[in-house]
Formats: sequence, structure tokens, C-alpha cells
Amino acid sequence: MAEPQGAASGDVSLHNFSARLWEQLVHFHVMRLTDSLFLWVGATPHLRNLAVAMCSRYDPIPVCTSLFGDTSDTTSSGLAQRLARKTSKQVFVSYNLSNTDSNFTLLVENRIKEEMETFPEKF
Repeated sequence: MAEPQGAASGDVSLHNFSARLWEQLVHFHVMRLTDSLFLWVGATPHLRNLAVAMCSRYDPIPVCTSLFGDTSDTTSSGLAQRLARKTSKQVFVSYNLSNTDSNFTLLVENRIKEEMETFPEKF
């Protein structure tokens, strides 16, 4: 019996990593699907918000929307947009850290980029 196309390479990949940033332990959970990416960032197991972004052939800036959570907190949306531009995939992001200081958020994003460079097959 033949395997379905894509089954050999694996349609879903899970990747977890953690980092201590400004004395806070931050956990990252990445789920790579065929044409999309799901990223959860947090210190405790909560899913307080979710944003999605995707590239469009009509605009160089990826379109983005908040699916649920506090719409005034644009951290998930901004991160989803930047990752969608970098990966050319549909990207779902759930950023669940109470510290939304721009310097701290930049540390989080740099840690994600570092992991993407080290393990590109996971993204």
C-alpha cells in the first residue's frame, strides 16, 4: 500500500524550547504544519489570545487578525506578521506573557529567530 503524499516527510512537526529572559523562564511550543506554523509563547500553560497572519500577493505586508483575546494587545499580531513575512507561511501566534515591554518582546523574538536559524526544518 502506498503512503499518502507527504506522509514520509511528516506533515506535522513539534518543537519545544525554553529560555531564561530577564530572570523569567519562557517556554516556546512550535507546531509546523504543511503550509502553516503555530507558535505558542508563555510562562504558564494558558492560551489567552491567538492571532493569525498570512502573506498576500496584493500587499507586501502580511494581513493579520486577532482570532480571540484582548484586541488592544497587538503583541501576538505583530509577531505573527513578522514571522509570516520571514517564512512565507500562514502563522498563528499565541503570546501569553504578561511582560509586553518592547525590549522584552524583542528578546523573545530574537530567541525565536535564533532557534529558526539553528533548526530551520522545525519551522
